[in-house]
Amino acid sequence: METQQNVGVDKSKMSVSFFFLSLSLSITLITSVVSFLNLIFDTLDKRFPDVLNATYQYGYSTYEYESVRMALATLIIFFPVFLVVTFFWNKALKGVLSGMDEMIKKWLIYILLFLASLVTAIDLVALVQHFVSGEITTRFILKVLAVLVVAAYVGVYFIYKLKKAETVWGFNINLWMAIKSSILVVLIVIWSFSVIGTPGKQRALRLDDRRIQDLQTIQYQIINYWQQKEKLPEQLSDTANPLSGFSLPVDPEFEKGKNYQYIVKAQLTFELCADFNLPIPKGWKESKGYGYGMMPMMERDVASTSAYPYPGGGTNESWDHQAGRTCFERTIDKDIYPPFPKPPKN
Repeated sequence: METQQNVGVDKSKMSVSFFFLSLSLSITLITSVVSFLNLIFDTLDKRFPDVLNATYQYGYSTYEYESVRMALATLIIFFPVFLVVTFFWNKALKGVLSGMDEMIKKWLIYILLFLASLVTAIDLVALVQHFVSGEITTRFILKVLAVLVVAAYVGVYFIYKLKKAETVWGFNINLWMAIKSSILVVLIVIWSFSVIGTPGKQRALRLDDRRIQDLQTIQYQIINYWQQKEKLPEQLSDTANPLSGFSLPVDPEFEKGKNYQYIVKAQLTFELCADFNLPIPKGWKESKGYGYGMMPMMERDVASTSAYPYPGGGTNESWDHQAGRTCFERTIDKDIYPPFPKPPKN
């Protein structure tokens, strides 16, 4: 029977399809694991910010979530591809492999096992390093556990593949891997959205951030108008200047009836009002000195931070708002914003 199966198979010839299946498996697996860990790390940073490496800030910045979005997008695309490639790779293993294909399979498995072992060892070194320095935090412990679980999961699966085992505890190992990993990925994606907010919430925050930027622009033009004329404009349209190219900003949702309002309260006092979708985000936010995806031991040294770590030192505090209509009262200080000197008369 074995002789009949091997008829027509050149033991020294490499199968091009199996080679690219193995290459695709390694690329999609490594990409999925890296994006999975990046998603956990960045979400933990948002959920458990380290106050020793953060500032208390007001306001929203879309760039704070770029690393989370990239990890989410990469994981959502690459993980299903990894499952599909794994299915065809396992299907190819059930066929007749040439000697070169067997060598490719063993090299692939040993490389992946080596990487899993290396990551585990580095992870344990990081744990001990942070423990002796007194920097053990909830999020760091969770990061270490995440790396250990992923490394152990990948290692155990490929050890079984190396032994050519098809079942474990009565379950098909390939089906077991696909179901367990899919459940874990779905849970992490859902948890990440629960921490950073849904796409709808992110858009609402970006719209509110746009409103604050518009109000800051309008406020600057009002102060500039006062410095030039030593009086407040009667209405916002008075600040428009076609010569300088300045035009009044409009609310990004003006089609829904939302608009900016300007009210003169006194000689030097005025109010600016806008309708906001959500309360302004506020709290501890870390300043990362590196790109996303670093290992836990590469967290920034807390002693090197130059934070202003208490309420009152954050940005945009003067634009603190709740959901709905909010007005901001401003009084021009003549000492800080003196009138511009008048040009000499001829």
